[in-house]
Amino acid sequence: MNHPQLPRIAVTMGDPAGIGPEICLHLLNDPGLAQHCTPVVFGDAGVLRRVAALLQISFSAPVLTREAWPEASAVLTGPAVLDLQCVAAGAVVPGRVDARCGDAAFRYVTASIEAALAGQVDAVATAPLNKEAMHAAGHKFPGHTEIFAERMKAPRSCMMLTSPELTCSFATVHVGYHEVPGLLSVQRILDVIELTAAAMRRIRGHAPRLIVCGLNPHAGENGLFGQREEERFVVPAIAAARAQGLHIEGPLPADTAFLAPRRRTTDAFICLYHDQGHIPLKALAFDSAINTTLGLPVIRTSVDHGTAFDIAWQGKANPNSLVEAVKLAARLSLPDA
Repeated sequence: MNHPQLPRIAVTMGDPAGIGPEICLHLLNDPGLAQHCTPVVFGDAGVLRRVAALLQISFSAPVLTREAWPEASAVLTGPAVLDLQCVAAGAVVPGRVDARCGDAAFRYVTASIEAALAGQVDAVATAPLNKEAMHAAGHKFPGHTEIFAERMKAPRSCMMLTSPELTCSFATVHVGYHEVPGLLSVQRILDVIELTAAAMRRIRGHAPRLIVCGLNPHAGENGLFGQREEERFVVPAIAAARAQGLHIEGPLPADTAFLAPRRRTTDAFICLYHDQGHIPLKALAFDSAINTTLGLPVIRTSVDHGTAFDIAWQGKANPNSLVEAVKLAARLSLPDA
């Protein structure tokens, strides 16, 4: 598509019963975003109006209908809301798991994917959805990453969380730990390495330095722990990456890989399962980390936090992660990024 002067970013509202509507309202009112992009919230205007009135947050962005959207998307010059009318505002109970809200959150995401594939937006940033609510609505996806990968028919993809303090990519994510070894292969780990290297080259502007974590304690201790997953999968993947000229170390024990001296000299860490990277990230960068799905035909970023039902609609939500996710989406969607 022909990129406008400022990228248009579809911002999904997330689960209506969570903090998504509140942080989207703050996003629409953020004057600093105007120099980065044109955000369009894909959600329910009725829910946004209700939350805005409750929390006394200004809601002055124009509201677009589905019918008006295709033509309006080409000429937008400021923040807007695409009213998808997926759930009645009065039916939403803040902080409650509800299949209707799970269905609405899923439909916001699929609408944003359709818009991205149609070239109506340049990238997508997502507010949090609730997996229990989404599953109750019949949408059996582990999370956003899998929805985007399936709907966009990505031949390979992975989750990456990035922050100024630490960046991690994941070979597996939302699966039980007993499933992890069976999902690892030389090709899967190499795919994640390659996707991460390409992304970090765009973000950092130089050839990245990467570390791959081992699966087992002490990275297997030469076969003492585990089923020699390091020797079977990790070491060959690292060798293949080095043969491509990538600067990469590993496999390193995860309990020492993230120490400060290594973080200072490493652009990204390749992690083999969810908590291996999420624990250090949440400890070091809870409010600043951004989730992005690598390998998609369009840019997709997200907040790195959940729906926070315990503070939903209370005026306590911090919009910083969503703002930064939108900024990164805008930056990566530029042709020369």
